[in-house]
Amino acid sequence: MAKFEVPKEVADQTYEAVEIATNTGKIRRGVNEVTKAVEREKAQMVIIASDVSPEEIVMHLPILCKEKNITYTYVPTKKELGAASGIPVGTSAIAITEAGDAKDLLEGIKKKVAELKK
Repeated sequence: MAKFEVPKEVADQTYEAVEIATNTGKIRRGVNEVTKAVEREKAQMVIIASDVSPEEIVMHLPILCKEKNITYTYVPTKKELGAASGIPVGTSAIAITEAGDAKDLLEGIKKKVAELKK
């Protein structure tokens, strides 16, 4: 799996974008919902938790995102990703389908992620 290291600053901005999109836009939580959002090309960005075990659960997401030309990134923990999306439990993956007020922040994150993948 072509995981890449995401600096803490970018991960923190990603959590913030998820929080804003949860409140002002639309998100999809969980691997199944994220997979559907990507396949239907509704996802603007996919966020995957790095601590998912076993990794096979989320291994298809980067491949699918590349096929559909959707930006994806990683964050350190499922717990924080869940919290950012407004739920008390961890979540393996999130798709932002409508950024809401996080639009500009999301664009900035996408640029940084593109640089990290080079």
